[in-house]
Amino acid sequence: MALNAIRVQKLKSFFSLIGVLIGVTFLIAVVSIVQGMNVYMRDRFANAIIGFNTFNVRRSPMISTGNVTEEMWRSWQRRPRITYADADYVEQHITFPATIARFCEDRVEVWHGGKVAKDIDLVGTEPTYFDIKRYGIRLGRAFTPQEVTTGSTVVVLGDIVADKLFEGADPVGKVVTIGGLPYKVIGVVEKQGTLFGLSMDKFAIMPYKAPGRRLICPINVLDQVSIRPTNPDSLRMAMAEVEGIMRIRRQLKPTQESNFALETAEGALEGWAKISKILMTALPLLVGISLVVGGIVIMNIMLMAVTERTREIGIRKALGARRADILSQFIVESATLSTLGAALGIATGVGLAFLVKALTPLPASVAVWSLVVGVGVGLGVGMVAGVYPAYRASKLDPIAALRAE
Repeated sequence: MALNAIRVQKLKSFFSLIGVLIGVTFLIAVVSIVQGMNVYMRDRFANAIIGFNTFNVRRSPMISTGNVTEEMWRSWQRRPRITYADADYVEQHITFPATIARFCEDRVEVWHGGKVAKDIDLVGTEPTYFDIKRYGIRLGRAFTPQEVTTGSTVVVLGDIVADKLFEGADPVGKVVTIGGLPYKVIGVVEKQGTLFGLSMDKFAIMPYKAPGRRLICPINVLDQVSIRPTNPDSLRMAMAEVEGIMRIRRQLKPTQESNFALETAEGALEGWAKISKILMTALPLLVGISLVVGGIVIMNIMLMAVTERTREIGIRKALGARRADILSQFIVESATLSTLGAALGIATGVGLAFLVKALTPLPASVAVWSLVVGVGVGLGVGMVAGVYPAYRASKLDPIAALRAE
């Protein structure tokens, strides 16, 4: 009966459910985008920047999500740089099984045969870096520890750099020029894709002792030491141990603040976690306003329906319908109308979320709980909005209702 009433009065029904439709659409779309961003930030952003189950020892944080004052920034700049000796000391004294990679980077130009790839991230590191970053080699190979020790002029290119300079030809064995020096290309890393629309393949990786280190770091200085414990569960304990090792290395007293930073993927996510929390806190309020408006519209439409169907109500009562029957009839009709709006809102919200995903770098991931909440909210709003009209209908006197025109 409720569905038939909606079908008979299509336009009125549509305007009745549009408030709920908009509210649920907004709920599903925002939750889907925020959930997608949570997964994206955890699996892509943090792991691409820091590395999975990895922490870095740095002079200062690479990513800072708090309020960094000028005084704090200046204090970071006064800290001693991370050195080869620091990295050697940590590697010798850490007791947890771990993969360690020394690391330096800066932006350079890479040349080949008159072609240039600009703004390329030149990384000086060691073979373990490929394991920490989970880089697969598409062509050729990575360099060896012996090539690091001897400072060989070899380089592994990112996918987009290889395509830019060699236009689909096999670059392995060819020579590129970095900082005026020739480097032999020995490998190409598998395509890494994009991060927020920015390519993650614009890099060239060389041994950190190669002559090109003068372009990215002073001699015997590193940007960071990356450490990935073999056992993921020992990350925090390994961090605590490395902190102690570095404090001993730098002869810091217990009362002195550490003059280095330990950075993890979780730390890089702190800023996004705050934004996500604000969005998820504000979401119920914004959706609630829309649903209240939708509920008021449904209530007004149902009151109008009661007035229009007064004679029908009188006939039902005359044939033996109880107050509960009339009450349930109009509440079910209101709930059906609102739930239909919620269902359309879910479909529209999911469609909108994936449209955003297709047209922008923002990801989307539909949360099953948001679909359940959407249906529940639609049903609840309809029942609440239908109570007063249904109560008015159930209180009608059957004789007076039969006389109504």
